[in-house]
Amino acid sequence: MTFTLRLALPAAALSLLAACATQAPPAASPAPTATKATVAPTTAAAGAGEFFVVMPESGRIYVFGDTKNYKDFLAHGEVTLTRTQIGAGPGGRTLVYGITKPDVKANVPSIGEQIMTGSLAPSANFYGEVMKNGRFYLFGDLKEMKDFVAHGEVAYGYTDIGVGPKGESLVYVMNKASYKKGKPMDRLGHFKSLHEAAK
Repeated sequence: MTFTLRLALPAAALSLLAACATQAPPAASPAPTATKATVAPTTAAAGAGEFFVVMPESGRIYVFGDTKNYKDFLAHGEVTLTRTQIGAGPGGRTLVYGITKPDVKANVPSIGEQIMTGSLAPSANFYGEVMKNGRFYLFGDLKEMKDFVAHGEVAYGYTDIGVGPKGESLVYVMNKASYKKGKPMDRLGHFKSLHEAAK
């Protein structure tokens, strides 16, 4: 490198720094206002009426807040539109949410996502269903359902063997207090109304 070029480079750098130092600081912009993300319209009084989970042996957890996607998954083993969260489920398992076209268009969490994350509370007449190992587990309490999804254990329950649409067993998941009241026939009625066309 020539002597002139060696002197020119530091001089150019100094002139650039000097030019930056003489510029006026940019005007302070107003602090950004927090905008709340738009969530699917739900009323607090309504809550989550139905919630469905399928736990195949693959280890993934398929979550549905609508009957159509759930029934499609049971029939075909897949669903058209999904949102996947790798490692976000209990024990680091992958959650796959069945979503609807309106969820996609509005770019909002599905009802299943809202229920799973706790942003949508259950309704008074909540009904939940988990399909695992060829059995349907029927729930009347969201907390018990989430505990089952996390741990896979049932402390109290009644079992009807072979009464499902394709001969599956039904397990009515209970707790210590509800077990004393006997088999919850309202859950059986709800199950039959959902699955009668599948027979």
